[in-house]
Amino acid sequence: MNLRPPGYEPGELPDCSTPRRGPDCSTLVTLVSMWDWAIWAALGVVALAGTAALVLFAVRARQAWRDARDTPRDVLSRLDDFSRKAQAVAEKVAAASDTTGELEESVERLRVSLARLAVLRAALDEATGTVGRVADYLPYE
Repeated sequence: MNLRPPGYEPGELPDCSTPRRGPDCSTLVTLVSMWDWAIWAALGVVALAGTAALVLFAVRARQAWRDARDTPRDVLSRLDDFSRKAQAVAEKVAAASDTTGELEESVERLRVSLARLAVLRAALDEATGTVGRVADYLPYE
């Protein structure tokens, strides 16, 4: 058995020696309530940030879904455009090859004409030389 008195004074009831104060008398209670508000404010900020992140994620996921959904359609459209352009190039190549024969004929005619021009020029140079020599022997008045 415990022979010591239960409190500071003999005959005191248990837990009666603990001082009791109201919430307005204790600075510890004020600090605790201030920490409660700080914790709640921090939780609110975290909740807002989390909500904003979820909204941003949802918006980007929706855009990615639309892009993924529209990709086959875009690829087919671009392939059709590429096919049309390739066909136009093929037609131009065919037209160019048709005119290549005509161009070769024109180049051959030009070569013949240039050869004739060279012959005529040589004859003209020879005639000019001859006329010049004859003129040297004729008296001038």
